[in-house]
Amino acid sequence: MFPALPCLHADEALLVLEKPAGLLSVPGRGIVNQDCASARAQAQWPDALVVHRLDMATSGLLLMARGAAMRRELGMAFEWRRVHKRYIAVVAGHVADETGEIHQPLRTDWPNRPRQIVTPDGRSSHTRWRVLARETDVQGRPQTRLELEPVTGRTHQLRVHLQHIGHPLLGDPLYADAETQARSPRLLLHASELALTHPVSGAPLHWHSPAPF
Repeated sequence: MFPALPCLHADEALLVLEKPAGLLSVPGRGIVNQDCASARAQAQWPDALVVHRLDMATSGLLLMARGAAMRRELGMAFEWRRVHKRYIAVVAGHVADETGEIHQPLRTDWPNRPRQIVTPDGRSSHTRWRVLARETDVQGRPQTRLELEPVTGRTHQLRVHLQHIGHPLLGDPLYADAETQARSPRLLLHASELALTHPVSGAPLHWHSPAPF
């Protein structure tokens, strides 16, 4: 039996859980990769179904549906951009501006998948960012704490967009250089806020999870 995930909300339509870094959202290949957020949720709520995913290395708020009908409803809410997500990240260097937006198309780098790349023939991708704090680590190296809003939801979007503007995420094993990767034992990316309208009651819902870094 896998350990249960912290649950911030549970009702007849949906669940909001907190996924730790290092845990898959859905099962991977092989017996050793069957422990995942969906399996842990289904042990307690057998009708729990994945609506969206967080990267294995990313922690934070994960929305799940109760049953196929609610998965369709919530899936459409994501498609229509009626689910609002925000992330906390720590990146290398001091970001110069206070706010900004990144519009860079992305697609899979097929010879090196699951890596994604910025390329003109990719899918349109849009990220908003805001500086929360400019900091230094214990060795005096500059870093910036950001709030991120993915307007679109492409695979690895936040990680690739930040690397593209010259500020890779600390601890990123796929997109950061070796020195930046070594600055943290985990990827410093956390899904911190989730907001949507309840698919049954119509009530506005909002959850917040503090970043553990």
